[in-house]
Amino acid sequence: MSNVVLKVENLSKQYRLGIIGHQYLFRDIQSWWARIRGKDDPNLKINLNSDGRYQANHVGGSTAYDGGTFLALKDVDFAVDYGERIGIIGRNGAGKSTLLKIISRITSPTRGVVKFKGRVASLLEVGTGFHPELTGRENIYLNGAILGMTKTEIASKFDEIVDFSGVEMFIDTPVKRYSSGMYVRLAFAVAAHLEPEILVVDEVLAVGDSEFQKKCLGKMKDISEEGGRTILFVSHNMGAIQSLCGRVILLSDGQIKSDGPATKVVSRYMSEDFHAAGEKKWPDIKKAPGNDYVRVNSVRVVDQEGRTCTNYDVRDPIAIEIKYAVLRDMNSINTSCCFFNHRGEIIFHSRNDSIDRPPEQRKCSPGFYVSTCRIPPDLMNDGQVIVQVAITDELEVYFLDKACVSFNVLDAMDPDGVRRNYVQEWPPAAVRPLLKWTNHAHPLKNSFED
Repeated sequence: MSNVVLKVENLSKQYRLGIIGHQYLFRDIQSWWARIRGKDDPNLKINLNSDGRYQANHVGGSTAYDGGTFLALKDVDFAVDYGERIGIIGRNGAGKSTLLKIISRITSPTRGVVKFKGRVASLLEVGTGFHPELTGRENIYLNGAILGMTKTEIASKFDEIVDFSGVEMFIDTPVKRYSSGMYVRLAFAVAAHLEPEILVVDEVLAVGDSEFQKKCLGKMKDISEEGGRTILFVSHNMGAIQSLCGRVILLSDGQIKSDGPATKVVSRYMSEDFHAAGEKKWPDIKKAPGNDYVRVNSVRVVDQEGRTCTNYDVRDPIAIEIKYAVLRDMNSINTSCCFFNHRGEIIFHSRNDSIDRPPEQRKCSPGFYVSTCRIPPDLMNDGQVIVQVAITDELEVYFLDKACVSFNVLDAMDPDGVRRNYVQEWPPAAVRPLLKWTNHAHPLKNSFED
């Protein structure tokens, strides 16, 4: 018997761009009728324009859509076994949410098919699947009925759902009065406890607090390992992806770019999709990123000689240099750097906070400024490091680039090729600081207590 619970074959999804004219209503009905019968759209032929954009050309040479069309998914194929936990990653607009909506039967594909066994429970957007006028209690029973469960089956899970969600005080309150966090808590509890064969979870969990996110990840592991349930999990949190999923699918421009072990695929995503050079520069102050208060001139990775670099030995110091212009008098300004490794894990964060400076040094007059974050030697592990750079004050973000610059930390080797301080491969830790150790020798005695 096949162990496959979900199979996606030749899946494509096309969206219309621009305004649909009334004269094309009949063709829309024709296309819809063909789709529900599993036939090809008689009006649609997908061609690639010279500029690389997909456009729908209809019979007779006319186009039905003022702005053409856009393929959000292009010939996606994969299969998932019972009990697998699959992470789906990619940049915004890669097609992740579109894929989950098709699997959840919220939207239909333009081409291709999705086959699955059992029930699918989805948590895609805050409020999806809940009726705002119904109470939390009523929505639990409604969702269970949609999944095909009997009232008795839902009742047997009711107390677990309410306890997990932590909204027992408000269970008889209409959910339209819930906060987004309460909404997500109850929605996840319902989806996870009503025993679907496939649980589909989008980035919506980011709405909850960190404690609840950990609780959700733990619950997804439990229902997968103990109940044999299948999990499809979309997230931009690479730590959560690697913690939960053994396999990851990387989407790029609507196509599968990589499908394999979580560590390998996440490393590829962070090293390729978030590749940045050792320097970013905006010479024209009028076109530079920022606003009427702050404009950024450049961000550089520099070595101890002040030269731009992308590779450096772990034994050497390095610095991130941020040059910017302040255009108006400001009460305070802060620069910060957040360092990520190739697995998407935060190595550390550093902020040049004006609060820590004397009041007379917090204010900034118009002029050009240079802020430098200096990193000592023998701190980070080898591999690629991606730097997020921000310029803010206490209330506003003036500049934020999540993958501004990057550099490679090279392993420390002696001239003859022998590793320094460690003879084997370094463990995959975020840092490996060179700490001071002391050793003291004492005469051997008969007891440790002597």
